Amino acid sequence: MLVKCLPLIFLPCVLGFPKRVHVGGLFDSDEGIQRTFEISIQAVNQDRHENKEFANVFLVAESNRVGTDPFEVAEKVCELMGTGVAAIFGPNNRFTSEHVQSMCDTMEMPHIYGRWEPSQTRGKGINLFPHAETLSVIFDQIITDFEWKIFAILYEGTDSLIRTHRLLERWDAKGHAIFLYHLGAGPSYRKVMREIKNADIENILIDCSIDLLEEVLKQAQQVGIMSEKNRVIVTSLDLQTIDVEPYQFSGVNFTGVRLIDPEGPVVTGIVERHKNEWGFDNPRQLRVEHALMYDAVQLFARAFRRLKDTIKGDVRKLPCNGTISWEHGFSLNNFMRVSEMEGATGLIKFDTAGFRSDFQLDVVKVSEDGLKKIGIWNSTNTVEWLVESLPPKPDAELSLQNKTFIILIAINHPYGMLKKSADMMTGNDRYEGFGIDIIQELSKMLGFNYTFEVQADNVYGSYSKKARKWTGMLGKIIAGEADLAITDLTITSEREGAVDFTMPFMNLGISILYRKPTKTPPSLFSFLSPFSAGVWWYLIGAYIFVSVMLFIIGRICPAEWNNPYPCIEEPEELENQFTFKNSLWFTIGSIMQQGSEIAPIGLSTRMMAASWWFFCLIMVSSYTANLAAFLTVETLVSPFSNVEELAKKGTIKYGAKVGGSTFMFFKDYALSKDSNYSTYKEMYEYMMANSADVLPPDNDTGLKKVLREEYAFLMESSSIEYIVERYCNVTQIGGLLDAKGYGIAMKKYSPYRHALNTAVLKLQQSGLITELKKKWWTQKHGGGTCREDGGQSQAEELDLDNVGGVFLVLTVGVAASFFFTIFELVWEVGCTSLRENVRVVESVSFKEELMAEVKFIVKCDNSPKPIRRRKGSSNRSGEDSTRGCTPPYGFIPVITTSSSDDK
Repeated sequence: MLVKCLPLIFLPCVLGFPKRVHVGGLFDSDEGIQRTFEISIQAVNQDRHENKEFANVFLVAESNRVGTDPFEVAEKVCELMGTGVAAIFGPNNRFTSEHVQSMCDTMEMPHIYGRWEPSQTRGKGINLFPHAETLSVIFDQIITDFEWKIFAILYEGTDSLIRTHRLLERWDAKGHAIFLYHLGAGPSYRKVMREIKNADIENILIDCSIDLLEEVLKQAQQVGIMSEKNRVIVTSLDLQTIDVEPYQFSGVNFTGVRLIDPEGPVVTGIVERHKNEWGFDNPRQLRVEHALMYDAVQLFARAFRRLKDTIKGDVRKLPCNGTISWEHGFSLNNFMRVSEMEGATGLIKFDTAGFRSDFQLDVVKVSEDGLKKIGIWNSTNTVEWLVESLPPKPDAELSLQNKTFIILIAINHPYGMLKKSADMMTGNDRYEGFGIDIIQELSKMLGFNYTFEVQADNVYGSYSKKARKWTGMLGKIIAGEADLAITDLTITSEREGAVDFTMPFMNLGISILYRKPTKTPPSLFSFLSPFSAGVWWYLIGAYIFVSVMLFIIGRICPAEWNNPYPCIEEPEELENQFTFKNSLWFTIGSIMQQGSEIAPIGLSTRMMAASWWFFCLIMVSSYTANLAAFLTVETLVSPFSNVEELAKKGTIKYGAKVGGSTFMFFKDYALSKDSNYSTYKEMYEYMMANSADVLPPDNDTGLKKVLREEYAFLMESSSIEYIVERYCNVTQIGGLLDAKGYGIAMKKYSPYRHALNTAVLKLQQSGLITELKKKWWTQKHGGGTCREDGGQSQAEELDLDNVGGVFLVLTVGVAASFFFTIFELVWEVGCTSLRENVRVVESVSFKEELMAEVKFIVKCDNSPKPIRRRKGSSNRSGEDSTRGCTPPYGFIPVITTSSSDDK
């Protein structure tokens, strides 16, 4: 009987939940979510004695890293269920999470996660992320309150369109106009942003992941759709985690929403408690998905305590190949859905369908002080807007009549200069220049007075992160020490965020200042330049080929075989004039346009000769026409023609003004994450590595380096134009690297901007700014010194350097002919001496024969040359007796003559 009662005695211990409850976690790419999962479990275990909601709950984390392979994830789930876990958290990947959800539903295992879903199914897993349909309501409400009629949606993917589907439903043919622009694959999104800018759409809604948001906003500002005329809404709930400092002074109306209130006591307490584990102490760095995972563990611990207090059960090991399910899993899910708690993401509460409800979102706006809360939205109410002070409208027009402005200038040619005069000058009369004249014209047009003040250090202005303020001219403008600033002040996005500019009064870009290209010295063989080397080789080949073919065809053609002695009617031998030497002579004579005594007789040889003559006509005409240009035109040789060649050259130093806008252009490219143009990055790295040698403090120093060294100076094209008008041995190389403009700076939200803009536009339309530029660039202070005479230039004379090669060819030809004739003479004398020694008894020396020939040559008279024969010589062959007068046929032909009476 006692043995039968033993199971009943130990039954509560067997059926009771264990003291250590294992929970499984599946995490994909984000290590921060896994770390937050483990941190939250540690917090529950630490608070179980002090917080009654966690009483008797000790959680053990079974966290696993998984990929995106569903089969691998399924194995991990089976492994976790086989060890006996009470719930599974994650993963955040949509496709693998849905696979895990189906397995958990089958075994009634609680599945908890926090990620955005396009559609949630009633009764499935516990998702702490706000419902997609609920989120879409707030953006529709904000646009309604902002009264946007025309706007663009810049979206990342199909999920973005689902989140904004309520906005798409607002479109109608007459009222709302909505334009969709897809960001694309990246990393550069500027192309689609330029389309928005070109379409002149001012209202933009940006929907993309937090991983892309910071880069998208940066590029939007670079393109110019984050300016004061634009109104931007960002849908990401993690807006507080990005740095909004670049947009604080841009004037853009930048609005967003956030789920986490970084100033709230719950959030600050959680971050303060776990700042060492997270690695940050600023609540603004806490991301939504991490906070949701932290809250999910806290919610599970509360629900599990209630389950433990209500039901005497146990955690089961569930094999995937069986049909067993956990009978308490459904109850645990229900306890979580009915629980309420205040977490890092606000109030966590679920409606009857199991979706999160009654959560609150803060509507925030980027101000000069950072993110500022301007409204509160609750899922049960509309947006409650907070009262805020708006800055004065930038286009508020005020009269400039009789206003007096302090205008900053810099002593920089030709924008601002001190007048050279023997008389003592004071006030504004001391200054002259392009910028001075523009202010004078604006003053006449708008009726304001002004006082010029020189910026002593010539620093235009940049933001100092160390001092947290602007320096130079712009610093004085912001501080209210001056009203306007005019010089070669480049309009940049960074400066535009701190001050206002008028529309550009001059457009320009970055180019290269370098010494003028040197002229190519004339080549000794410049007469060969009209044809390329390949043409010359083809011409030589054609000459040899035609000569050989003419020789062969001449021997084949019967008409070319002629009777050498016309007086003999039936000769024994015929001769052909197209020997190999004669063929070469005929073709070369045609090329030289001199001809020869040889004339083709046969039809075939005449056809070939005519074809060769036509070929020679075209080739010689082409050569003659092109020869004049190559002998008279001098080619300019530059070591590089663009910035790419300069960077690859390696032997020429290059740089820009240190701290100037040109230098910042290369710096921005080098530091940009999405920049795929490596040349500018390499140039910036080179300039930084050699900063002491290649980064001059001002333009004048850069010009001196160009004149004295192998150095290329990168600077604004307008300044290069001014320099090349006065220094004749420098010039601009290549085109423009970018496009920008100079403007007149003034304080942010200045009420005078519109009037000044209108006046500058009128000056441009009237052509007055063009006249002023011509005055200060090409006329005043040495301008136009290097300008070439506009009249018709005369052809330059040719010197020996141009035609020296022709003389060389003549000299070589004459010398070769002289040496060859000496060789022929010696050869002939040797042959004659040898022949005569065979015929006569008395021998004749080579020297005697040569001296006899030389004596005859030096006489230089017109007497015929006698044939010298030695004594005793015989004419056995009869060769000399009939040479040139009788044919060598052994008979004398009968010649019939007519008497004089027959005439």
